Amino acid sequence: MLFKGSAFKNKLLWLFTLLWLGLCTTSAFGHGVEAGDQAFIEQAKGLQLLPFIYLGAKHMVTGYDHLLFLAAVMFFLYRMKDIALYVTLFAVGHSLTLLGGVLSGFHVNPYLVDALIGLSIVYKALDNMQAFESWLGKRPDPKLMVWLFGLVHGFGLASKVQDFSLEPLGLVGNMLAFNVGVELGQLLALGLILILMNFWRLRPSFQHHAFRSNQLLMTAGFVFFFYQMTGLFLVA
Repeated sequence: MLFKGSAFKNKLLWLFTLLWLGLCTTSAFGHGVEAGDQAFIEQAKGLQLLPFIYLGAKHMVTGYDHLLFLAAVMFFLYRMKDIALYVTLFAVGHSLTLLGGVLSGFHVNPYLVDALIGLSIVYKALDNMQAFESWLGKRPDPKLMVWLFGLVHGFGLASKVQDFSLEPLGLVGNMLAFNVGVELGQLLALGLILILMNFWRLRPSFQHHAFRSNQLLMTAGFVFFFYQMTGLFLVA
């Protein structure tokens, strides 16, 4: 079982990493849409399929919160059919709430959604460390959880796009193109992550450092969570 080891060393590593990430926290942790991209989205009139595909792909490949969650999902997946299944579940959930949120106007506080996205990283890291088997005696259905967190991640972007003054002409087509770009960007990013992970898995250090690597993922998720909760109470 991975959920074991030197408790003192693990606590020191966790606290040191939490302090380091906290000191490095900047406005970049807001993970919004860049000002130039926002201006283009708001000024776009009619169908702008290729630009919106590009913007969607750009959002995903620079979306550290999405990528950390997906890296955690893929951490112990070796078979391509398993990777494809989990990535598809996440993409379906992400697409449903991204498109549904923007087109229906259903709004959720962006700070709260981003806090939940941070917790999604924490959850998956704990799952990788077999913590739920140790605490609860049973592991939550991993496929269902990835799909549910995909819904949350989709709301994260939808909540930001909803704050823009969107031109209704061509909105549906542009949002569909944006979502296509998001999924293309996801495939590109996952391809790179998979190459790096497979290279690391060939080395003896992989099993040795797997637990601590997931500690780092969990810590990053907690930092994102507390940062967004601070924004919820102080800014929202």
